[in-house]
Amino acid sequence: MTYISPADERVRGFKAGELVGHSVLEMFTPEGVAIVQDAMRRDHEARQSGSTSYFLTFEAPHLCKDGRVIWGEVLSKPDRNAQGNIVGYHGITREITERKRLQDQVHQLAFFDPLTKLPNRRLLNNRLGQALAAGKRSACYGALMFLDLDNFKPLNDAHGHVSGDLLLIEVANRITSCVRETDTVARFGGDEFVVLLGALTADKTQSGAQACLVAEKIRSKLSEVYRLAVAQKSVADKFIEHRCTASIGLTLFIGTEADPNAVLKVADAAMYRAKDAGRNSVWFDGAAD
Repeated sequence: MTYISPADERVRGFKAGELVGHSVLEMFTPEGVAIVQDAMRRDHEARQSGSTSYFLTFEAPHLCKDGRVIWGEVLSKPDRNAQGNIVGYHGITREITERKRLQDQVHQLAFFDPLTKLPNRRLLNNRLGQALAAGKRSACYGALMFLDLDNFKPLNDAHGHVSGDLLLIEVANRITSCVRETDTVARFGGDEFVVLLGALTADKTQSGAQACLVAEKIRSKLSEVYRLAVAQKSVADKFIEHRCTASIGLTLFIGTEADPNAVLKVADAAMYRAKDAGRNSVWFDGAAD
């Protein structure tokens, strides 16, 4: 860096003397560094292919002297030497932290359940579509579980919706603890949840066995007693113990012409078979391929 404007000094807190002579990448968080490097790489590739742009633009998180992180929209122009090679950049940054916060808020409301913070039905459909496409390329099976709580309504009726909400949050945490980070746990609506297991194996029998193990692990975890702490004004929390199990429908899928809704319908039908079989059980329908 060869110059820092007074406006930048005011926004980020660093004096010019603290930054001039340092790498421009020191202005950014690790995430920001990756964004900048990717933007420069894409700009270089575009220039190599003959597609030139006068300005390089990107959005990235910046570091402040007091430890805060702010987002900036960067408009940068390359500085070239006599041979036409890029030797640096002149950049202007506009702070967009509030805009990014609002964008994140809109995204959260659009794709995540506000109570459990799990993906909602819309995001689930998107990820299931991606899993079907990935399975078509890899020839590996995936699995889908449809879960419905067996004894949820009596809790709401006896103790109110606050206790019901606490139980749904705990259910979400328990299911999430049973799967991989790459899998998806979604709240489908009410007391219904869906679990998407991607990239199992190319062998249907082995994939089915793996999925059944996970489903049984979830069933067992959800059947453990719930101890819910309901906050009350001016008095100590009220603790409620409740037993709640789940009926789980499970199916396999692979990348064929099946759409996400078709796979969901198979898992949903299997869930009702689990209900009919006495609840607190897993019903495996491995026919979807």
